Amino acid sequence: MESIQAIKQRFELIGNDIKLNRAIEKSIQVAPTDISVLVTGESGVGKEAIPKIIHALSHRKHAKYIAVNCGAIPEGTIDSELFGHEKGAFTGATQTRNGYFEVADGGTIFLDEVGELPLTTQVRLLRVLENGEFFKVGSSQVQKTNVRIVAATNINMFDAIKKEKFREDLYYRLSTVEINIPPLRERKEDIHLLFRKFASDFGQKYKMPTIRLEDDAIQLLLKYRWPGNIRQLRNIAEQISVLEEKRSITLASLHSYLPNANNSNLPAVIGGDKKEGDFSNEREILYKVLFDMKGDLNDLKKLTLELLKNNDGEKVQEENETLIRKIYGSNEENVERVPGEAVEVLQLPEPEVETYTNISPTQAGKYHFAEEIEEEETLSLQEKEIELIKKSLERNRGKRKAAATELGISERTLYRKIKQYDL
Repeated sequence: MESIQAIKQRFELIGNDIKLNRAIEKSIQVAPTDISVLVTGESGVGKEAIPKIIHALSHRKHAKYIAVNCGAIPEGTIDSELFGHEKGAFTGATQTRNGYFEVADGGTIFLDEVGELPLTTQVRLLRVLENGEFFKVGSSQVQKTNVRIVAATNINMFDAIKKEKFREDLYYRLSTVEINIPPLRERKEDIHLLFRKFASDFGQKYKMPTIRLEDDAIQLLLKYRWPGNIRQLRNIAEQISVLEEKRSITLASLHSYLPNANNSNLPAVIGGDKKEGDFSNEREILYKVLFDMKGDLNDLKKLTLELLKNNDGEKVQEENETLIRKIYGSNEENVERVPGEAVEVLQLPEPEVETYTNISPTQAGKYHFAEEIEEEETLSLQEKEIELIKKSLERNRGKRKAAATELGISERTLYRKIKQYDL
C-alpha cells in the first residue's frame, strides 16, 4: 500500500492539513474494495482527485475510468448519455448508442455533481447500484454492467432529500463511505504553498519570472476566505502572473485582485439563505402585513354595519362567510356553530338604550319616543321572522327545503329556527 506522501506526489496534491491527509487515507483504504464512495465538499476544493486515487489503486485500474459531470448534461439527454439508447428511441436517435455504464463495464464511473441528477435518472441509477441492471432508452431488454461508482457533490444532501430533490435510498447506497474534502479557508497552512506552486507553474507556462508575495501580502492571502477555494486561488495566481509587471507583489497589488477583501475576516454564513437586501425585503413584508391588517379592519367595520342595518342577518353572514372566517377565525366563541355547518350566526352585543333623568317634559317626551321606537323595532323583527317562516311553510305545504330556498337561508338554518320558535 502506497503512503500518503507518495500518493500526493503521484497525483500532485499539495498540503499537509490533517483533514486533507485523512481524506487521502480513506481513499487508499477503500480503493481495493468495490463499495460506493461519495465525495463531499464545496465547489473548487479538488474533489475530482479522490476518484482518480481510488481507481488507480483498485483492481479495476486497467479498465476504463469515465468522469461524468451530471450538472452539465441536459435533463432530456442524460439517460441516453448514461445508459445508451436504441435506434429510433426519440427524435434524432438515428443509430444505437452505448451509454457510459456499458462502455465502462469492469471499470470506474465518477459521477460529479450527482445531486443535479433528475429524479427519473436517480431511479435508474439506484437499480444499477442494487443489482447492476439497466435498460437502454427505448429498449425493454435488461443489460448487466459491473462498474464501480464514485460520486461527488457540493450540495447539502440532507437538505436536498428534505426538499424531495434527491432520493434518500439512493443517497445511502452512494454514501457507503463518505469522504469530505475541507475548504481552503480551513487549510491556512496550505494556502501559501498552493499559491507558490501555481505561481511557479504559470511562470514556466508563460516564460516569465515567477511572482512572489511580500510579507504583508502573504498575511492578506491567509486571511482571505477564498469562497471559490483552490480554483479561485489558481485563477488569482494566473491573473497576477500575467498582468503584473513587477514580480514582487505588494499588499495593495494583491488586494486589487481579491473581491470583497475588506470583509475577508468576517465569519461566513454557512447553510443560510441570507443575502444583501434581505433587510429591505423584511421591511416591505412588514408594510404589507400592516396594510393587510388595515384592510381587515375596514372589512370588519363594513360587515358589522351591514349586520346592524340589514334585517336579514343570516343572508349577510352567508354572503360574507369567507370574511367572517378571516376576521374571527374558525374557533372563536363569538361564532355560533350548528353541527354539519361551517359558520352560523355572528353574535353581536345588543345595543344599550340610554335613559335620561332631570330633563324637561318636552325633552323627556322626545327621548321616550326614541326608546319606544327601538323597543318596538326589536320585538317586531322576531315576530316578522316567525310570521315569514309560517307563511313560507304554509305556501310550500310544509316542505322545508322549498321554504328555505324561498327565504334565502339554508335548510339546516330553517330547521333550527323551527325548533327555536317551536313552530
